[in-house]
Amino acid sequence: SASVETDEHIEPKLLVQTVEKAGYDAQLKIKNNEKDESLTVKREVEAQLFKQDLFIAFICTLPVFILEMGTHLSMSFHQFVLTHIGQQLSWYIQFILTTVVLVFPGRRFYKKGLPALWRLAPDMNSLVALGTLAAYGFSCIATFLPNLLPQNTINVYFEAAAVIVTLILLGRYLEAKAKGKTSQAIERLIGIQPKTARILQNGQLKEVDISDVHNGMIVVVQAGEKIAVDGLVIDGHSFVDESMITGEPIAVKKDKDSHVVAGTVNQQGILHIQVNATGNDTVLSQIIRLVEEAQSSKLPIQSIVNKVTMWFVPVVIGLATLTFIAWLIFGPSPAFSFALVNAVAVLIIACPCAMGLATPTSIMVSTGRGAEMGVLFRKGEALQTLKEAKVIAFDKTGTLTEGKPKLTDLETIDHQNKDDVLQYMASVEQYSEHPVAEAIVNHAKAQQIPLLNSSEVRVIAGYGIQAVVNEKFVYIGADRFMEKLDVDIKPFAVKAEQLAEDGKTPFYIAIENLVVAIVAVADDIKPSTYRAIQSLHELGLKVVMISGDNYKTARAIAQKLKIDDVIAEVLPQGKVDAIQKLQQTYGKVGYVGDGINDAPALATADIGLAVGTGTDVAIESADVVLMSGNLQTVTQAIALSKATIRNIQQNLFWAFIYNIALIPIAAGALYPIYHILLSPMISAFAMGLSSVFVLTNALRLKRFSYPI
Repeated sequence: SASVETDEHIEPKLLVQTVEKAGYDAQLKIKNNEKDESLTVKREVEAQLFKQDLFIAFICTLPVFILEMGTHLSMSFHQFVLTHIGQQLSWYIQFILTTVVLVFPGRRFYKKGLPALWRLAPDMNSLVALGTLAAYGFSCIATFLPNLLPQNTINVYFEAAAVIVTLILLGRYLEAKAKGKTSQAIERLIGIQPKTARILQNGQLKEVDISDVHNGMIVVVQAGEKIAVDGLVIDGHSFVDESMITGEPIAVKKDKDSHVVAGTVNQQGILHIQVNATGNDTVLSQIIRLVEEAQSSKLPIQSIVNKVTMWFVPVVIGLATLTFIAWLIFGPSPAFSFALVNAVAVLIIACPCAMGLATPTSIMVSTGRGAEMGVLFRKGEALQTLKEAKVIAFDKTGTLTEGKPKLTDLETIDHQNKDDVLQYMASVEQYSEHPVAEAIVNHAKAQQIPLLNSSEVRVIAGYGIQAVVNEKFVYIGADRFMEKLDVDIKPFAVKAEQLAEDGKTPFYIAIENLVVAIVAVADDIKPSTYRAIQSLHELGLKVVMISGDNYKTARAIAQKLKIDDVIAEVLPQGKVDAIQKLQQTYGKVGYVGDGINDAPALATADIGLAVGTGTDVAIESADVVLMSGNLQTVTQAIALSKATIRNIQQNLFWAFIYNIALIPIAAGALYPIYHILLSPMISAFAMGLSSVFVLTNALRLKRFSYPI
């Protein structure tokens, strides 16, 4: 598939005509996944066409092969043909049947290969077209105009042309069957989308087509049914299986105000869902689009392959020409026949189909497998870059931790009333969206403390918040905020040290420039974090934590998690500097984050990995999206990247080795010593086999798994 960007408006039909001029079929892609023709169906149709052509080619080729090769292998059969059929009639029969093979099943090679040759951009089809036409053309001259040839060179090679087409069709048929399997992950994702939904309208349930469902409608989903839309639960409670989106096997509890995603399965109760996304706007549709984009992208390694392949076909044509000339000058009698057969063998054996398939098939299979595990590669090149990472840096809040801090400590000075202090704090923090602010407000509400009105509220990123409450200036923030305000926090020095060593984050509240209390919040570490860090170490990676917390608190958490290095007391803009320093010290850096303030860091890192439970801004800035909050998917993503690049390297190794080893043999390098020649038929079979090998190797990635 191609995505085209132009400076001015161009009619789509002009793009289609341009592609058709290049010798290929083209059609506009329908954007809506539900209406687009299934890719699997297309693959099946393609495989069916190859099967039909293969059948016709086989039926016609078999008599040609028997008539010609039988006479070489058996003297009695040779006598039988001469006595009952006659050599000339035998050649006429071979001519008719071979013509049928080349004109009908084999026409695809000439329709694409010859125009490419005229454009001086020969491709794989050009090699097949040249080789088979050379054998067929020479045989036609030997059959109908034998006087034009030297007496000892009058032979026919109809069987070579027919068998080459048949064997390559067999390879292409097997290839088409295997290709169908590479896109199964996308097909499964598209198949997840329900086609209808049950809406509540005027108190009545009504089943409608999914295309008729709009934002704001109420959709009712019963137990065991798939959820057809993205939306908000307004009534009911249940457990929903989200494994097809996140890769997580454990069902997630859903009740009022919970978000649900299209394609997930409601396991128990009835849910009433208010629609907020349908069709192409759902999370599932976005996943499908991301996977498709990743599958069609090119890895850096592919550009090397493209350069080699671009020169490879002209070089092969040159080698075939040299082979022909060398055999014509130095070959034994009949030199012309030897020259022709060996030149055709070189053209066929060198077809670089396997090289062309090596990278894209592995990308298709691995990105599909990643999606099934809840790992989305937004950019295909991340598949290669991730393997090269030396350091994985983590944001702390919401990434290593649950992102739901709780207020654990509140200590006041000079017998200040704790409830009064909490009231002042919560009254200011109600205007902030920071997780710490939420923890303080929730604690005040739990204590049934009423909130006061605040004015002149100002959030200072990376420091804290200030406001006026009851005509008093109130400041809440970390120690650096107090230092900036020139507020003395020494009375809480011992307590702050103790809290930090416990892995809690201390904050201060100052009223009218006097510190009145120290509070601490603690954010529970995600259960998956411990094993994730261990797995990254097992992969030989250095793990770093970047946090805005004070150094002692951050170090206490890092020691608990066995993290190698800590960069603490970092303001949001400082995360970019921290990553750049890591890049200078270690090389390629992967950064895992989930918040808005992580977006610049995700973009700066060589590979940005966004936790899918985070914000849209963070996800849009990332190269890889981890659909669940489980950090062990970081290890899975890295392991999948390593497996994919290893798979591509295997494919390219065998594709190149195959060509390097067999081209000299096809050219006749073994003939002077061992009298061994590689017939064009064996060359065609070997060429098809190399493509099937590459595809089969790529399909092994479908079974990829990494223990978590």
